[in-house]
Amino acid sequence: MTREQRHRCMSRIRGRDTKPELVVRRWLWHQGFRYRLCVKSLPGRPDIVMRKWRTAIFVNGCFWHGHECENNRQRPSTNAAFWQEKFARNRERDARNQALLQAAGWHVIVVWECQLSPKRREATLRELDVTLSRIVLQQNSAPGKRYAMPDEGNEASLAAEPAAAYRPATAKNPK
Repeated sequence: MTREQRHRCMSRIRGRDTKPELVVRRWLWHQGFRYRLCVKSLPGRPDIVMRKWRTAIFVNGCFWHGHECENNRQRPSTNAAFWQEKFARNRERDARNQALLQAAGWHVIVVWECQLSPKRREATLRELDVTLSRIVLQQNSAPGKRYAMPDEGNEASLAAEPAAAYRPATAKNPK
């Protein structure tokens, strides 16, 4: 491949609205989660932001973010030093942005492209559902508000009324 051909191919790779991102967005929408896209005010411009739940979701491509997976075993052979350095910088930047978000009180979820392959998609989306459910439950529970369980022998702590004598209803006494 010539230099111009490679430049043309690489310049057409999108950073937004990728297939893996659309899979996650459609699933979130059908589950009832509402979100914003690429919020510039947050570090790293997360792909999906759910402000109500203070959750940022990154849908990362395995190649560009240097994920160690089966799909990303082969690295570029031309200009290898440049690519190695670029992937290292990308990983450092991702870690820094995630740390900044967590320090600001945000939940950070990273979904990798390889996790959304047809074989693994259902399991990945199920894991995402469990993670989001935990976040929702955590934020909806009142902090520090625990109810004490009554002691076994303490009758005064029961909320029920004392037992009343049963009086059958008659024609004179309808109660």
